[in-house]
Amino acid sequence: MTAVQAPIAVALDAPDLDTAARWAGQVTPHVSTVKVGLELYLRYGPDVVASVRGASRVQVFLDLKLHDIPATVAGATRAVARLKPTYLTVHAAGGSAMIRAAAEAAPDTRIAAVTVLTSLDDADLARIGLEGPAADAVLRLAALSVEAGARALVCSPHEAAAVRAEVGPDITLITPGVRPSGAATQDQARVATPEQALAAGADLLVIGRPITGAPDPGAAAASIAASLRRI
Repeated sequence: MTAVQAPIAVALDAPDLDTAARWAGQVTPHVSTVKVGLELYLRYGPDVVASVRGASRVQVFLDLKLHDIPATVAGATRAVARLKPTYLTVHAAGGSAMIRAAAEAAPDTRIAAVTVLTSLDDADLARIGLEGPAADAVLRLAALSVEAGARALVCSPHEAAAVRAEVGPDITLITPGVRPSGAATQDQARVATPEQALAAGADLLVIGRPITGAPDPGAAAASIAASLRRI
């Protein structure tokens, strides 16, 4: 990786493999990481990881949000660990034993525990019976996950500072719900700008449609990367 690459994971939520690979090729000169989500992985399987990685050394964030009994999650984690993703997500709500099983199954992968989805607000948490408010739920799940062996956490930029204070400097904080100033929030409820997310303590910013939906994804990634270098 070169120093100019920004701490951004571009969400490659593409309709097909060729598009995902093209987007990856356009953004990898400017960002550190590309993210493969559940839809793309289910459609194309392990081939998608090789396609978006290409000849570069870009980090791959495999965002599968595993959530099942510990034995099943351990087996699934071992199955994808051979693809050598830098990050693999599991749901923190799966509990300590499940998170520990994933961490032990893939010691060379950073297991990233998803705390509370950025599409949920306090009213949503109340309806599904999760004790809130969201900030408190995130902190509880963050502490549980790190104790169980997660080396990364996924939280919204709104909770990043509090989570950093809770878990210390050695845990990678990944923040979805990042939107450049003026961009539409779409289906995200707890959002912030890239500059705000970094200032709050995030290590890796997940940005999708503001980059991939642009006429030139490479130029959009370069512009956001430049704005982050200025701070």
